[in-house]
Formats: sequence, structure tokens, C-alpha cells
Amino acid sequence: QVQLVESGGGLVQVGGSLRLSCAASERIFSIMTMGWYRQAPGKQRELVATITSGGRINYADSVKGRFTISRDNPNNTVDLQMNSLKPEDTAVYYCNIRAFIGDYWGQGTQVTVSS
Repeated sequence: QVQLVESGGGLVQVGGSLRLSCAASERIFSIMTMGWYRQAPGKQRELVATITSGGRINYADSVKGRFTISRDNPNNTVDLQMNSLKPEDTAVYYCNIRAFIGDYWGQGTQVTVSS
């Protein structure tokens, strides 16, 4: 069973930065997209950023210009650099890998932005 392991969450002050990383426990073939989603208390899970195997990137409007997604195809890792963090970025962040054979999710990492 493939597992996605996230790291890098934590507590940061407004305007600060965090970098989230996600790695698969084993090689996943035929990956279509890798990305990050988040879920704040009382809200639905929402897309933060995704990147396709060909490098096409999509960001939520709320994070454009502040977050940067990157991936390492051979190692099946995806990172999210988050700058200029705001209180509304507080959420549990989930890594996602969408492959031809299935959809994989991490367990989530908490990001808290304090004012």
C-alpha cells in the first residue's frame, strides 16, 4: 500500500514562510498530477496547487503570487513553498498524487498562521 508522507507544517507568524514536502513510500507509475489541498475548520477541502507530469501548474486564486509548487518526477516528491502567509491560510494541508491506477492522499499536516 503506497503511503504519502508529508512534512514541514507548523506554526508561523503572519508574513512568514513554510515549505511543505511530500514523498511517496514507493514508486508510483503513470502519475498524472501531484498537488496540495487544504481544509480549514468547518470548511470543505479545497485545491491549493497542482502540477501535471508535463509541468502545467494550477494555483488557487487565493495563493497566487505567494505559493510555489514544484515536483521531482523520478523521486515522486512534491513540495509547496508558502510565503507571505496569512491567517486565512491556516488549515490542514494534504498531499495528493493522482495516477492512472489510483488516487493517493497523505494524512495531512497542520499549518497555523498566527497574527
